Amino acid sequence: MCGLTGFLKADAFLPREELVRQVARMSATLAHRGPNDAGHWCDPAHGIALGHRRLAIIDVSAAGHQPMQSPGGRYVLVFNGEIYNHLLLRRELDGDMYPTPWRGGSDTETLLAGFEQWGIRATVERAVGMFALAVWDRQARSLTLARDRIGEKPLYYGWQGQGEQRAFLFGSELKALRAHPAFDDVIDRDALCLQMRHGYIAAPYSIYRNVFKLPPGCLLSVAQPSRTHALSSYWSAPGTMTDGVNRPFRGSPEQAVEALDGLLRAAVGAQMVADVPLGAFLSGGVDSSTVTALMQAQSARPVKTFSIGFHESDYNEAHHAQAVARHLGTDHTELYVTAAQARDVIPSLQDAYDEPFSDSSQLPTVLVSRLARQHVTVALSGDAGDELFCGYNRYQFVDALWHKVSAAPLPLRRLAARGIAGVSVEAWNRAARALGPGLPRAMRFQNTGDKLHKGAQVMTCASLDALYLGLVSHWDDPAALVRGAAEPPTALNGDAPDLAALDGLQRMMALDLLTYLPDDILVKVDRAAMSVSLETRVPLLDHRVVEFAWRLPQSCKLRDGVTKWILRQVLYRYVPKALIERPKMGFGIPVGDWLRGPLREWGDALLAQARLADEGFLEPALVRRCWTEHVSGQRNWQYQLWNVLMFQAWLAHRRAQPRTERDADMAEHLTGAIS
Repeated sequence: MCGLTGFLKADAFLPREELVRQVARMSATLAHRGPNDAGHWCDPAHGIALGHRRLAIIDVSAAGHQPMQSPGGRYVLVFNGEIYNHLLLRRELDGDMYPTPWRGGSDTETLLAGFEQWGIRATVERAVGMFALAVWDRQARSLTLARDRIGEKPLYYGWQGQGEQRAFLFGSELKALRAHPAFDDVIDRDALCLQMRHGYIAAPYSIYRNVFKLPPGCLLSVAQPSRTHALSSYWSAPGTMTDGVNRPFRGSPEQAVEALDGLLRAAVGAQMVADVPLGAFLSGGVDSSTVTALMQAQSARPVKTFSIGFHESDYNEAHHAQAVARHLGTDHTELYVTAAQARDVIPSLQDAYDEPFSDSSQLPTVLVSRLARQHVTVALSGDAGDELFCGYNRYQFVDALWHKVSAAPLPLRRLAARGIAGVSVEAWNRAARALGPGLPRAMRFQNTGDKLHKGAQVMTCASLDALYLGLVSHWDDPAALVRGAAEPPTALNGDAPDLAALDGLQRMMALDLLTYLPDDILVKVDRAAMSVSLETRVPLLDHRVVEFAWRLPQSCKLRDGVTKWILRQVLYRYVPKALIERPKMGFGIPVGDWLRGPLREWGDALLAQARLADEGFLEPALVRRCWTEHVSGQRNWQYQLWNVLMFQAWLAHRRAQPRTERDADMAEHLTGAIS
């Protein structure tokens, strides 16, 4: 696990010293991703510079130093991630009579040998793992970027600057690109709409104009002296899902359980290989318990496991994790944190996440990463079980709701919705309070008006996809919130791939696999863990597990209302059912209550009307109305407000940091003059 960065000049090539200075400054911003080693490689004749920060996991010796050149000298590689089958690839290369002796045991060297023997695309297609990489082909004078199939590892890129400054920049995090003198530093208001809608910015967009995320499963190439780039796919998630549904698993449910057990055991076993201490996150839920159980079944020593507990019972799962750990015999460490300790993490979030990101479970994720890093360098995670095996309750809820709503004609539903929305939330609440004593207990709700208005929005949906978009949206019309913006297309709002072969439940799972999983869940875990130099691995995202999951009939995932049925059957081979069966609990925090209490002063400052007007990104009146209604308890706007607050906090952090190396030099000069 490492950090990579670099750039390719369009023209006006620089002296070696300047190339080194620029790429060294870029890679220095990624020191947290790789504290063990740093390196760079430059070719002034072609304007290419590669930088690397290393977190040594496999072959911790100097033989794993990057950037690394292939034995024949044609390829130069910077690589972030792990190739779990690299020893198998080495045996295949040896079988192909690969002529050069191995210098060390790193998977980086294996990739380079593959590039020379098979080519870049063919090697990436053979690789099993999580990765982002940049490889310079000295013979073809071309740069290739690649990202793993699901998007575990991040990679940003973009053409920046004008004239002689113009350069193609890339890096593991945005801060590395921002350190280059050509970086334009212009906020993309359209992309900001996505953050306001979902709490994250979906690929390929980023918060900066003309800077993009490389989509999962893709290769990108830039040939010198071209000023353009070409994007291609080497693995397609939509194609995998469609193919799986069209070629379903034909065995019995018992055979499916056996096959999944074998696949998961192999994936977990491969991801337990490390030359440094290794452990697992354990919440006590189905996914993390399954990964931990399969680890312990293949380990001669107790696996180190970690969980975070909260004193608020509605948010605490630590006792469940403790029970699972006790049964499996793991070496378990838990930390109970107070609300104040969790809130103390907030100031560090902007530097860790590097662009506006507002999944509030980022707070406990940072805390559990800090806990684990005190004991291990690698931690396995149970993420992706919900997306692959129909684990989210919203899938059933939306599917059932759509069957009821769609029974009435759309024009009639829209007419009824206009009638409901035509009465204010406050008026509905007053009516509910007046009628409350005479209503059955089951019909007495808090914030009745809020619920009726949300119900009215549901009634206007023309399709299940539109209904699902509304459910996973925070701001329903973010373009009305972000000044001068138009929301760009994503897989969720009109740019979805062909998923015609999938039914309603499957489409929701597919959309989450394409958007929510890589752009929220995996971002959350990667940035939190790497902020403390902790590598995380996700065995459920072995692409062979993903492909098998999509071949399974839906009855193996959702059976008689039980979610993740097949994954539970695998888990029950190792852990008693009684330790697992309980209502699903998210990895969340009481943000809504905090904003009315201990975070109110912080929120007031970030959402001051004059401040919002001066910054010019958001509509002050709309934000202030939501803030006033929330803190008064009139309505619950916690998700909408957390999105806004995380952008405001990010904006303040960004303005406090030097824009580029020129700004940093100026800051250093001024500091020296003042002292």
